[in-house]
Amino acid sequence: MPIVFSDLLDAFEFVSAGREYENSARVNRETGEIHWSSEMDPSLFPQPDDVEDDAKYVSVPTARDLDLGRPLVMRFAAERLDRHYDEIDDMFHRKGAYRRFRDLLLRVRALDDWYAFEGEAKEKALREWCEKEGLVVEG
Repeated sequence: MPIVFSDLLDAFEFVSAGREYENSARVNRETGEIHWSSEMDPSLFPQPDDVEDDAKYVSVPTARDLDLGRPLVMRFAAERLDRHYDEIDDMFHRKGAYRRFRDLLLRVRALDDWYAFEGEAKEKALREWCEKEGLVVEG
């Protein structure tokens, strides 16, 4: 059964949010159904008894798993904001990097370009992950 891409993207955003390992999601390889989980409130998302069966389920990756965090920002900087590359690189060696990066994007009127770049990279990475895992994607 195929996975609906928008559902997978929602699950990806969920597992990438919060602290590391705080949220997770598992895809049933047979049905394409996605089961969400959160350490904040485990009762919020009831889980099937066999959800830990790695032969039947696969964990949705995080942005970090797919190199969609700082590496993606630096690719964007190299390709689209080369004049600001060193400034952006410096930002990501301190706390609050994403806020400062967003402020810079607003200042140089590149926020929409970043969102498009990031969206394309997420889609490509998730589709490649599905192919690697043998999952069929719809949409």
